[in-house]
Amino acid sequence: MKLYDGGKIITGLVIFLLIFTFPFWSSLGKAAPTPKLVLPAKTVAKQCVTATPYMRASHMKLLNDWRDAVVRDGLRVYVADDGKHFNMSLTNTCLSCHDSKEKFCDQCHNYLAVAPFCWECHLVPKEKK
Repeated sequence: MKLYDGGKIITGLVIFLLIFTFPFWSSLGKAAPTPKLVLPAKTVAKQCVTATPYMRASHMKLLNDWRDAVVRDGLRVYVADDGKHFNMSLTNTCLSCHDSKEKFCDQCHNYLAVAPFCWECHLVPKEKK
């Protein structure tokens, strides 16, 4: 290839960039719809342990903090911002209201393509029929 073949080089680069970026620009504006969560009809608590926006964004951080506090420090009670006390327990606190893993947890986790490791230690709750 000679130095004066710049037109061929630029054409090749443009074709490469088009092929390489095709998956990105071809799917613009075609995002999957946000999952509709099925909240339980009858809940034990009137509100969650903390604010809904925080739980949507950072529930894994909260659960990891709970795990560390329970396993490493022996602490078992979480005091919420409003002063209410909750047991630090995925099974007994969270799943007492959000009783359907399939209809609640799995909807968002599948949408975001994440695989939480909760069920490596915890038993998967049996779905109520």
